[in-house]
Amino acid sequence: MIDAMPRPRPPHLQREVSRHGKVVWVVRVGRGPRIRIREVYGTPAFDVAYQAAIRGETPPGPQKAVKGSLQWLYEQYRDTGAWKALSAATRRQRENVFKGVLAASGSEPASDITTKHVKAGVERRSATPSQARHFLDALRGLFSWAVGAEHVRLDPTEGVKPPPRPKTAGFPVWTEEHIELYQRRWPLGTRQRVWLDVLLYSGLRRGDAVRYGRQHIRNGVGRIKTEKSKLELSVTVPVLPILQETLDAGPVGDMTFIVGANGTPLTKETFGNEFRDACNAAGVPGSAHGVRKVAATTAANNGATVAQLKALFGWDTDAMPALYTRTADRERLGRDAGHMLANAERTSMPSPSKKVRASSRKSQQKQGLTK
Repeated sequence: MIDAMPRPRPPHLQREVSRHGKVVWVVRVGRGPRIRIREVYGTPAFDVAYQAAIRGETPPGPQKAVKGSLQWLYEQYRDTGAWKALSAATRRQRENVFKGVLAASGSEPASDITTKHVKAGVERRSATPSQARHFLDALRGLFSWAVGAEHVRLDPTEGVKPPPRPKTAGFPVWTEEHIELYQRRWPLGTRQRVWLDVLLYSGLRRGDAVRYGRQHIRNGVGRIKTEKSKLELSVTVPVLPILQETLDAGPVGDMTFIVGANGTPLTKETFGNEFRDACNAAGVPGSAHGVRKVAATTAANNGATVAQLKALFGWDTDAMPALYTRTADRERLGRDAGHMLANAERTSMPSPSKKVRASSRKSQQKQGLTK
């Protein structure tokens, strides 16, 4: 129970978003017809419909989940304000988690899921702590809501702890040397240069950067609602002349500045992969988040306050911007206070002169101490 790991997206399956913001799944093999799948993504019924679409058959109609099953509980949860209050990025992340969970245990009664099962699922994913945490967060969100809605009596995730986060510095921060190397490899007029400069001079997360376009800019100022924040926050940042020069050189798309080889927008996952390839070709760290970190570091070193960093980078708490300002302040204070290490009353002893050393040697010779 609850033992399936998330799987890669099957071939020929396309994820589309309607103008109303609804996610639609479509199967298309080559230039064949587009066949829509109406089942809930990640469920056994979805897999059956997908296999039928691959064979060119019309998928069977949606099958109703048995009331009280884990599949039924998940479907109820997706229609609630608790689910819709999650950011778009978090919803996609949890959809991927539930795809594996429901494929293995969707028909099981939700009330039969125990703390033992949840702990076992976390343990199986412990080699990849981030997957274990996402798994636990997804189930915790589901069952926390389910208890409140009186669909289940107990929350099986209560008391379950995720594996500790690895003690690392996280994504490597870019340096000015990295930026120079990348720009040398990808000059103005390349889409790879647009990618870097949009990240570097907007400070946007990858998921927001791929949506950023001319429609977000008014009077030289860019404003875009962040994808990850739980609040309805907008990032506000002026379009710097150096970024405008890059955008003018292009290539950019009609609705997004970041585009692929064919000039069309990229998903954040595809962009992450292609940006990593561009970084590898330039011999620099392949992380879009590393660019965001150097942008925040630069702003903090230039004196940006916590409030200014929150407005620039879309943080909704003081914790992250305070980290950058604290680091910048420590470095600035260290430079300013360096002269305090010297004691005004302490003087250096002069080196003995040649004359003094020669006199000492003659004295030693007289005493037979040297030959």
